[in-house]
Amino acid sequence: MDRLSIIIVSFNARADLERCLDSLHAAPPAIAHEILVVDNGSTDGSVDAALSRHDVRVIALGANVGFAKGNNAGIRAATGDALLLLNSDTVVPSGALDRLVAELDRDPSVAVVGPRLVDGTGQPELSFGRMIGPLNELRQKRLASSRTDVERLTSVRHYPDWVSGACLLVRSADADAVEGLDERFFMYTEDVDFCAAIRARGRRILFAPEVEIVHLRGRSAASAPAATESAYRRSQMAFYEKHHPAWAPLLRFYLRIRGELPTRP
Repeated sequence: MDRLSIIIVSFNARADLERCLDSLHAAPPAIAHEILVVDNGSTDGSVDAALSRHDVRVIALGANVGFAKGNNAGIRAATGDALLLLNSDTVVPSGALDRLVAELDRDPSVAVVGPRLVDGTGQPELSFGRMIGPLNELRQKRLASSRTDVERLTSVRHYPDWVSGACLLVRSADADAVEGLDERFFMYTEDVDFCAAIRARGRRILFAPEVEIVHLRGRSAASAPAATESAYRRSQMAFYEKHHPAWAPLLRFYLRIRGELPTRP
């Protein structure tokens, strides 16, 4: 059995995927590991690019089933006792994953660890937060808009309600206990929901700023902004219907009057 399973869900992001795999190949983790690429029906040669690497297992799903369902396919196929959900638009520095696993091993009460995510210039992003709700969403947006606040908050080791699914390390036993990610979330908020399910079992989420991963986010979203916005709003509605049902009608009304109410897929 491998110690670590690295699961990368990809959809028409060949350049990002190759860059991510190159970083893992250039400085692989010292611990026993496997790399699984779950392809959501890409048409840009992503599957061939992944298959050309001898150290990568490819799960070709043949259709874009979304982030949660794609990760679940990887989780089912994984052999590691620690699972890393990793975006294709990340670059992994040498030693980062070994340090991340060491953080998980440090405390048995911790089920999930998230690193400090930085962009290509080294600027951190707010990759954790409080449970999504009407007030907390506004607070998160306000904090994320302030470089000073983001730098301050991302320098402190602490236990938030959730960490970003762009790079999320979880014990396989905890992922199995909550039956993976909720597949009603096609894209967005699935990481918050996943962490909420794990916390509901009395387990903890750790943000570890000592470990940094480069996240070149926004590339796929930028290529299809309308579809991305619609996917976000669908996930937002699904999240409120599941976790805040009393607020869901108000959110639906708000989105309708703004012309942003998504259609069901």
